[in-house]
Amino acid sequence: MYLSTNALGERNAVTGTILTPKFADTTKAPIVGYSVGTQGPAFKCTPSKAIERGTLYDQPAINDSISAGYAVAITDYEGYRPGAANKPTYIVGQSMGPAVIDSVRAAQRLPQTGLKPTAKVIFQGYSQGGGGALWAAEKQPSYAPDLNLVGVAAGGVPADLTEVAKGLDGYLGFGFLAFAAVGLDNAYPELQLDSYLNDTGRKDLADAKQNACVVELLANYPFKTIAGYTTTNPLTDPKWQARLAQNKLGQNPPRVPVLQYHASTDEIVNTPQGDALHKSYCAAGVTEQWNTYISDHLTGIFAGNADAGKWIKDRFAGKTAPSNC
Repeated sequence: MYLSTNALGERNAVTGTILTPKFADTTKAPIVGYSVGTQGPAFKCTPSKAIERGTLYDQPAINDSISAGYAVAITDYEGYRPGAANKPTYIVGQSMGPAVIDSVRAAQRLPQTGLKPTAKVIFQGYSQGGGGALWAAEKQPSYAPDLNLVGVAAGGVPADLTEVAKGLDGYLGFGFLAFAAVGLDNAYPELQLDSYLNDTGRKDLADAKQNACVVELLANYPFKTIAGYTTTNPLTDPKWQARLAQNKLGQNPPRVPVLQYHASTDEIVNTPQGDALHKSYCAAGVTEQWNTYISDHLTGIFAGNADAGKWIKDRFAGKTAPSNC
């Protein structure tokens, strides 16, 4: 458990997992701040619990980093707690960024790791985690200038939540949209999500908060609609629009090289909004490599793992970063 900062700029406590390779000299090891993808709203879905269960779909990428001799810091993000206190702030970049950054700082300060405060750092993640990694990179210059950040590898990035929502309403991934609304509401109490919900929305979201991990989000809520869950669409409310605008990537482009990749037929996190972020980074002078893969969202993480691993290895080695801007 470590100190971080929530979306309102207040100090909070976040949990996570730190993994170090047994065969490497950790005093010389670089660090990957790994930001995992969507796990689900229930407490049992906490990333650290998924690692224990062996159900974390990010595990192959994490294993690659350990095998390469890197330490890996994995945040649980803000809000996972037992019982009624469970309030994960899913997809809220203003919370995810500090949680990712501070997981690395915690790893460097934990005596058992042997990690150094000067160690090279890369943020990595896919889907929600791709967003978390880029939020950490965008916030790092002002929030953690002490961090020796050398790059960020981010796939399937939900850069513009409003655009992502349009692709989920009434489609396969509606459960992710509902979870995002819950996450925003947990981060910003003034949004008052419950005041917009009808009886169906209250019932289904209450059940999801208790029981749903990523499989249930896909299996139990496909093709549901905002209109079917609400009396009024919260996404059209100025209060919600203001918070969504604060959680749109691209306003503070990273100062380190970026690998950004996306599934070309992404049915969950639509590709055009990811491409728009890539183009905005290029226009801002970011050294960015943009890759696309012929895959859907769920298989996109595996499609990009090998290229991400090679890109990370080269950044830690100090090689010149590629760009196809």
